[in-house]
Amino acid sequence: MFCSLPRERIRGESLNAFYIRDGFPVSPGHTLIIPRRHIASVFDITAGEWLEFLVLMDLAKQELDAELHPDGYNISINDGPAARQTVPHLHVHLIPRFEGDREDPRGGVRWIIPEKADYWSKT
Repeated sequence: MFCSLPRERIRGESLNAFYIRDGFPVSPGHTLIIPRRHIASVFDITAGEWLEFLVLMDLAKQELDAELHPDGYNISINDGPAARQTVPHLHVHLIPRFEGDREDPRGGVRWIIPEKADYWSKT
């Protein structure tokens, strides 16, 4: 899927990675950072590739900050079928968040298992 993207979708790149806007965004500006090497798991990435990911993530964030002025970000990786990875090519989600985009945003990634998300009101 990511190996044959049209060149015009690439918004930024380095030798071993690039970033694009997600084709099915959960928020405006939802961005994916993707290695050029076809690997499925973040645990197979090299230290050099990870460093490039971090540099590209920062560049994408600067672009999103200037364009959309989000109030925060979620950064996410779905790794493996049990984590609901649907594309078997590693990618990091950089998801801009905006005040009011969810009634109560607390819990963030914990909402992938809703019955375990709201831990603060159960104590």
